[in-house]
Amino acid sequence: MKLGYLFSGQGKQFAGMGQDLYRQESVYRQTVEEASEALGMDLNDAAVLDKPVNTQVAIVTMSTGLYRIMAKEGGLPLGVTGLSLGEYSALLAAGGLTFADTLHLVQDRSTYMDQAGKAHPGKMAAVLKTNAAMVDQAIAFGAKQGPIYAANYNTDSQIVIGGSPEGLEAVTDYLHDHGVKRVVPLKMTVASHTPFMQEASDLLADRIQGVDFHKLAFPVISNTTAQPFDMSMIKQTLVAQLIKPTHFRCCLTQLTQLGCDTLVELGPGDTLMKFAKKAVDKGHTCHIDSVETLNDFRSKIKLVK
Repeated sequence: MKLGYLFSGQGKQFAGMGQDLYRQESVYRQTVEEASEALGMDLNDAAVLDKPVNTQVAIVTMSTGLYRIMAKEGGLPLGVTGLSLGEYSALLAAGGLTFADTLHLVQDRSTYMDQAGKAHPGKMAAVLKTNAAMVDQAIAFGAKQGPIYAANYNTDSQIVIGGSPEGLEAVTDYLHDHGVKRVVPLKMTVASHTPFMQEASDLLADRIQGVDFHKLAFPVISNTTAQPFDMSMIKQTLVAQLIKPTHFRCCLTQLTQLGCDTLVELGPGDTLMKFAKKAVDKGHTCHIDSVETLNDFRSKIKLVK
């Protein structure tokens, strides 16, 4: 197996996530305890774990615990990527940040996004079974009614848009009028990866100056540039990520060009795995977010060996 890892972003977190792994996997348990000590909270306590304010650090902790297991048992990947928040888990996996620095940075990033969302509330929707050209046309039309932007280019036929309610409604009407039937509203109160997050981006720009980044052990593909992170631009790229669209489909292409033939999502849910299935013609994909899915992957490793 030539592995590439996909690190989960927000959206598929679930109540009590990782607690089965904590009970049965010593490496995972040690990771949670390390994170709990760094943050001064018990991330194995369901009451703490399930609070929305702790979602981002909980996801990074889960993804890191799983990565540490995989690195020990499956070896290092040829390259990695993550969706939005998942980029921080990816950079941590590659040695670009310490665990404690990552957790504190992500904790502050979450606060900044919440502040920006309250100051500039927005809405988001997933546009399915169409292409970027049609979405761009719809956005140009909808922007006459209110600010609206492309936020996530997830696959060739799934693009997330975000912005003002008026702009989103106008885009939706345009797409429906032009034969695009599926525009699915998302349960979001912020318009991530659009200029609605400018306040958060500005705060992160100040905060990240005090963070030390280190040489990466393997390529980490940026959502913002769709290229491996450039160490000389890493801070600027993470700051821009909050207000620029993500290009996950292009990140998957980059991983396959590196030679990855097996793409494994680490973290809650299987969203990225589903994107990968659509984007990678002949590769193998799976996700790991529980003891069951971890053991299933272990059996596949044994079969290959």
